[in-house]
Amino acid sequence: MLVIGIDPGTATTGYGLLKVQENGETKLIDSGLIETDKDGDPSRRLDKIYTSMLALLKEHSPDIFAMEKIFFFSNAKTVIRVGQAQGVLLLAAARAKIPVVEYAPGKIKLIVGGNGRADKVIMKEAVRKIFGIRAEKGKKTHFDNVADAIAVAMCHVRLANGYAKEGDKRG
Repeated sequence: MLVIGIDPGTATTGYGLLKVQENGETKLIDSGLIETDKDGDPSRRLDKIYTSMLALLKEHSPDIFAMEKIFFFSNAKTVIRVGQAQGVLLLAAARAKIPVVEYAPGKIKLIVGGNGRADKVIMKEAVRKIFGIRAEKGKKTHFDNVADAIAVAMCHVRLANGYAKEGDKRG
């Protein structure tokens, strides 16, 4: 099974591709960011997110597209922009004919970080422990998005393989 995890955003959309081997081992195949100019034209930014994601999906042909749901934002403008990014990401998955699953942030934090209220530090550390990756020099702020995307994919892998059940506190 090949799972792409997505942390949607308009400035940075994180992605992480996980492959579950026949022996049950999970390997990180690829990860990164789709970045757009925060001061750029909104329609061009969405087009870049869409075309970049579609290219990634065609290159890797994942079996599942797992995306973090919008849960809560205090800024209405931010939630609208993220919702627009989610829309074009869902369109890319539909065009590539890849099934979509969505997970709430609390579910991802519970399944991967062991606590439904885990903060970003705990989540990044969980991803580091599992896959041994670190932020590139000068890209530490954006590593949050990549780590979140990998955590989304890991959440799906664990739920799909029965490693974690609803309400399970294991990481």
